[in-house]
Amino acid sequence: MINPNKHRGSSFDDFLIEQGMHKDVQAAVLKRARRSDRVTKSKGNVFIDLGFKPDEAVVLAMRADLMARLRTVINERGWTQQEASKRLGIGQSRISDLVRGKWDKFSLDMLITLAERAGQKPKLVLDA
Repeated sequence: MINPNKHRGSSFDDFLIEQGMHKDVQAAVLKRARRSDRVTKSKGNVFIDLGFKPDEAVVLAMRADLMARLRTVINERGWTQQEASKRLGIGQSRISDLVRGKWDKFSLDMLITLAERAGQKPKLVLDA
């Protein structure tokens, strides 16, 4: 059986690089490290670890996951940015932002809409 999660077993740095977020996250981590000499265990969400409030961190993580999935769909289908823009109903410059991991330019609502337009079936799963 093929593992549907292509990130399982890969490094977190690889994931951040793919998302175009590595430099931003690295800068934030270094900034925090300079303020403290101690290492703390992760809380399970990189955005919480970076100091975002838990409610913000959840949304940021969801946005990062959706962007990763949309980039994978675009790559797997071999779409050019121009073709992706037509299929997803947004401008080519927005596709460029998406594939370059500019997560700050996309709301969660917009990413869910784009996932649906790409033929994905977005759903929310709540853990207890």
